[in-house]
Amino acid sequence: MDETSELKIQTEEPQVASNERDAQKGKYMTFKSGNEYFGLKIQYVNEIIQFQTITAIPETEDYIKGLINLRGKVIPVIDVRLRFKQEPFEYNDRTCIIVINVKSTVVGLIVEKIAEVVEIKEENILPPPTIGRVDKVHHKYVYGIGKVGDTVKLLLDPDKLLNDEDLSVVEQANDMTISAD
Repeated sequence: MDETSELKIQTEEPQVASNERDAQKGKYMTFKSGNEYFGLKIQYVNEIIQFQTITAIPETEDYIKGLINLRGKVIPVIDVRLRFKQEPFEYNDRTCIIVINVKSTVVGLIVEKIAEVVEIKEENILPPPTIGRVDKVHHKYVYGIGKVGDTVKLLLDPDKLLNDEDLSVVEQANDMTISAD
């Protein structure tokens, strides 16, 4: 009888994780940047925090705004508007940071405002357009266009928001910050 109890426990745990993944499937955190709305798969999102003081990192890309201390963990933050080569905006009380996990690195995305969590079914996701300004500016970050009612959301591939050079700069800054403490 003990063996079946152990077996039952072992099979229940993966089922819970699987159910959690199923619940997140098709869910996207949407946010505004410029005049457009973007979506990130909810599975990438760790949390959303209020905008806070950022320590600048010298000699990095302009869109890498610097580092924040999130409950003792130092994480880099990126201004999404600058990453998309949009006009900078003045941070205000609606500005927040979406903390995501990209390539095993925790990163904060500064966004103008959070919109909502929406469900987008696979059949409502189209490939990105191949012509126009959106293609040139966002195409390398956008993997699809999600239809939500009578609106569309540009669906981001978070792995492409940071390139390998950015990751190494962030890791070096992170190492320096930690060793300086």
